[in-house]
Amino acid sequence: MANPVQFINQVRAEAAKITWPTRREVMTTTIMVFIMAALTSVFFFLVDLVIRFGITEGLQAIAG
Repeated sequence: MANPVQFINQVRAEAAKITWPTRREVMTTTIMVFIMAALTSVFFFLVDLVIRFGITEGLQAIAG
């Protein structure tokens, strides 16, 4: 079992290795997330439209 002082020193050593992203990196990745979310929503909208059209046409063909 580790000594509490050793544990704190190890935590500090690991925390010192952390590198934070720059403002530019944060802005770039945020914009990419918004773009990917928009593209995904358009894709699923189109898939939904095709499925709805297929079901509607199929049911109309069966009904009449």
